[in-house]
Amino acid sequence: MEDRIKKLDHMIVGDTTIGAALFEELRAAQRELGLLQGNRPTCPFLRPHIMPRTQYETVKRAAETLGGVFEKVATAALKDEAVLARLDLTQAEEKAARIEPGYSGLCVSSRLDAHVNAKGFHFLEYNAETPAGVGDQMQLEKILFRLPAVKQFLQANAHWLPQPHRALLMSLLKAYREWGGQEDKPRIAIVDWDGVPTSSEFRILKDYFVAQGYPTLIADPHDLEYNGDYLSVEGLRIDIVYKRVIIHEFLSKFELDHPLVQAYRQRRVCMANSFRTKLAHKKSSFAVLSDPAYEYLFDSGELDVIQKHIPWTRYVKPSRTVFQGSEVDLETLILNERERFVLKPNDDYGGHGVFLGWESDKQQWLEAVKAALQRPYVVQERVILEKTSIPAYSDRVYLDELFVDCNPFLFQNEVEGALIRISASSLLNVTSGGGQTALLVLEE
Repeated sequence: MEDRIKKLDHMIVGDTTIGAALFEELRAAQRELGLLQGNRPTCPFLRPHIMPRTQYETVKRAAETLGGVFEKVATAALKDEAVLARLDLTQAEEKAARIEPGYSGLCVSSRLDAHVNAKGFHFLEYNAETPAGVGDQMQLEKILFRLPAVKQFLQANAHWLPQPHRALLMSLLKAYREWGGQEDKPRIAIVDWDGVPTSSEFRILKDYFVAQGYPTLIADPHDLEYNGDYLSVEGLRIDIVYKRVIIHEFLSKFELDHPLVQAYRQRRVCMANSFRTKLAHKKSSFAVLSDPAYEYLFDSGELDVIQKHIPWTRYVKPSRTVFQGSEVDLETLILNERERFVLKPNDDYGGHGVFLGWESDKQQWLEAVKAALQRPYVVQERVILEKTSIPAYSDRVYLDELFVDCNPFLFQNEVEGALIRISASSLLNVTSGGGQTALLVLEE
């Protein structure tokens, strides 16, 4: 497979018809199709990321197992104060998490972020709340598959293309039916703050939902009204809320008597994902998975996946813990081994507040550890990343060596496709300046 990909790359880089006119056409198409982070087109690449079927299926199986594992963590936290304390929810988050969503299962949609290479893969974060990028695969295909070399490659090789946008709609409808919804074509509201950088994706999904016959609107939480019978926007009844607003941001602005919370609590609207997903979304959920003290929560098969694919993670606080079979002081370990660790806020996104020990000097790391001891943080063992080649463009075509991650989407714990992010930085994040491309699974 590697030889076929190299041949494709050489065809693209050697194509003399690719130039400034095509670059502007590709950028314009991204703006038209909503492939933007703010106003920035997100795909400066000239082919999809290509995975062999065997590798995709291996990642898929592990991700689906972990989806069930995180459900167990959330269930345990609602019953066990020790597990709940480790996750470190605020009082408002806990109260919201205890509201029954009206359907089984934790996440209607979610995303695991992973680094995959020839030797294996590790999952580094779980986006259990509001995973972005679901609508991008179909739009990226429209951009990339018009290129002659890519067209030729698709014709010559058996392949499969995921449809996460379709899986999302099916998952929302399945949750709605289980919740008790009777409308043949329920009205959907995509809810987030006006003007967020990911708003272009909302338009992508709205257009798709409407094309499938489901009336859809985009709304700010301030626009929602509840009359005791139904949730509405400008008088239009809402049946399903596709909640993209981040829970802690919502709760920082509103009390639990907000119209959305009232309608959700009283089973007048089906909301996905629910407030309960915050239990798994906290990065300290990885500390529960990787700490032997919580092994009793999982069966042997789950523990095997955890041990293979979840890096060592701990909640940062003055304590003693086990690292590589030895009991150590956690703060001393982090300070002395900065090349081995990354510090992450327990609940943030977009790469905000992340400190990479191997990219920090001694003083910077000392300050980072001090900050982590004062605010909710986790420490995670470094996963070594490998760079890969991919054709890219700016004012010319060139073969770039970049980091790539593969972040499978889960819909009620079934994987369909992945968000593929590419960056020169080891902190791979589109919000922080990285790019993205489509996923192509090559049949072998």
